[in-house]
Amino acid sequence: MPRLLCEDGPMGRGDEREVSRRPDQVRADVDSWPTGRLLSVAARVVESRFDEVLDGLGLTHAGLIALHHLADGPLAQRELATLCRVTDQTMSRTIERLNRSGHVTRGADTRDRRRTLVEITPTGRDVLATARRKEQESESLLGAVDDYDHFRRQLITLITAATRPR
Repeated sequence: MPRLLCEDGPMGRGDEREVSRRPDQVRADVDSWPTGRLLSVAARVVESRFDEVLDGLGLTHAGLIALHHLADGPLAQRELATLCRVTDQTMSRTIERLNRSGHVTRGADTRDRRRTLVEITPTGRDVLATARRKEQESESLLGAVDDYDHFRRQLITLITAATRPR
């Protein structure tokens, strides 16, 4: 059997193309991998594919997360940065890009002029819904799993357990 590209270490960028060209050979090799390696490779492959989806929508991961948090209503820029777990500077750049794309508006808080409020627009809601739909339905993303909701709950359980203090 020819040596597989992914046989000696984690798959790198672009290796998902190799997987799609030789699925039977790769499947046989992948079946023998430890679960941690499977999770790591799956995360990279899905993230790469999702980057392409988001790019086609004019979004970044940071922009998607910001829109997700804004879906429930306007937030102060600093609160949004905290929810997204980024610095105020990073959030400022993310909001600027989303604003230029018409996905959010920003303005002074009427109760406290020192605060900037950020609000999702109808266009932002549409692009957020599209990104979520594509993530769930695409066979090259999470549409490939048998039970999306169960898979999502399992990931949340894993992340919660793995991030507890030791």
